[in-house]
Amino acid sequence: MAFGAFNPHRQQSMMSDISVTPMVDVMLVLLIIFILTAPMFTQAVKIELPQVSASPATQAPGSVSIAIDAGGAVYWDQDLVDAAQLDARMARAAAMAPQPELQLRADKNTRYEVVAQVMAAAQLRGLTRLGFVTEPKKEKQDGQR
Repeated sequence: MAFGAFNPHRQQSMMSDISVTPMVDVMLVLLIIFILTAPMFTQAVKIELPQVSASPATQAPGSVSIAIDAGGAVYWDQDLVDAAQLDARMARAAAMAPQPELQLRADKNTRYEVVAQVMAAAQLRGLTRLGFVTEPKKEKQDGQR
């Protein structure tokens, strides 16, 4: 059976043409898929974070408050500390018999990098009890939130 010829008496020859039509079809389909899905990667996911409705927690006797302001300054129980002092205080807290709970309070405009560094320093020192402190939504005058 000969491909490309209707004359059965013709000499058999190799077919040397490459059909690019299927390749072009596949590439066009991939291009269309890419064009349709590319905007999905650039849009941000819109989520609403949960609001707290619990009453503010009081500081337990075995806890330490670590606060980070919007500028990235770190406070250990109301005292401004630098990275070396924070590391030393965390080492002392990790050596205590019942380890204190670290209550991390961060300003909403604080860079996540600073919060992650404080958390990494606590983990490096072996502190395992870490809590995030939030403020409840304030009620308006008419009782609505």
